[in-house]
Amino acid sequence: MSESAVPATTSTDSATERAEAILARTRVLYEPALREAVATLPEPLRAMGGYHFGWCDAEGAPVSARAGKALRPALTVSAATACGAPPRAAVAAAAAVELVHNFTLLHDDVMDGDRNRRGRPAVWTVWSPADAILLGDALHALAVRTLVGGLSAAVAAAAVAEIELTVIEMCRGQHEDCRSGPGVRVDLGAYGRMAMAKTGSLMGCACALGALCAGADADTVAGMTAFGRDLGMAFQFVDDLMGIWGDPGVTGKPARDLARRSMSLPVLAALGSGTSAASELAAVYETGAAVDTERVARLVESAGGRRRALLDAERHVRAAVDNLADPARAADLITLAHLVSHRNR
Repeated sequence: MSESAVPATTSTDSATERAEAILARTRVLYEPALREAVATLPEPLRAMGGYHFGWCDAEGAPVSARAGKALRPALTVSAATACGAPPRAAVAAAAAVELVHNFTLLHDDVMDGDRNRRGRPAVWTVWSPADAILLGDALHALAVRTLVGGLSAAVAAAAVAEIELTVIEMCRGQHEDCRSGPGVRVDLGAYGRMAMAKTGSLMGCACALGALCAGADADTVAGMTAFGRDLGMAFQFVDDLMGIWGDPGVTGKPARDLARRSMSLPVLAALGSGTSAASELAAVYETGAAVDTERVARLVESAGGRRRALLDAERHVRAAVDNLADPARAADLITLAHLVSHRNR
């Protein structure tokens, strides 16, 4: 994207380099636990899981395919260190968060009909929709087992409760998203609540789990949760921008939100702008005919939808940082927050 939601005072290149270093360190830290968990699955779920995570091809041969961003595990580890714990204290929680995240991706691909994930055919297109759903269910179960097996009994109990409440909230958000359907307009408030449930809740959970692993008190856990939830909102709004203007060669999937008539934040903001472009956009969405995505993207931008999404992402990044009780101890979290609004995949 040509514009950014990060404050102008941020050095984008250096902040991105620092963030990428944090993500790389986190991946080295938690990936062995993730692989160990997936290896316990029976076949063919084990092979499907290895394929989904980019460790092997559909026949089981090792490959080095594009991996996930590791943002949520990095938030977990960074939240733990910000609360005074060593990074290794959060390994089990980081792996569990990544397992839950990927469970949702597998299900989302089936529900949305997305045929590509991270630049490769999605699991449901290689095996079947039923297989992808079952693999997602298995990853969910592995997340709970990873927490129980990797944390003390007291911390594990709190962590399992946190993660399962989050799954319920995500299911509610996904239900609302599916119920609205292509071309169904909702108000911006309802969209924000859905985005918080679908995306903000898991990032809030990731940060809460890190704080729990550090033995933080209730107020600190709450502050970390609020940080992650605001960051998740920013993440979703940038995701909405990439769904229209993203480069498929970078994101690993086509930018087809407009072709689907998805009611993402830029579109909803544009439709409510009261401009002539908004009227043209509404007419396009109401016809049911094939969408000229380039023309519609121009209309969304002309009506202010792109700028509104960028500003809202920036607002939530700032709110996230404001939730940190001691920003001086949370440098990694702040770096990750700025990465969210500068990411291109």
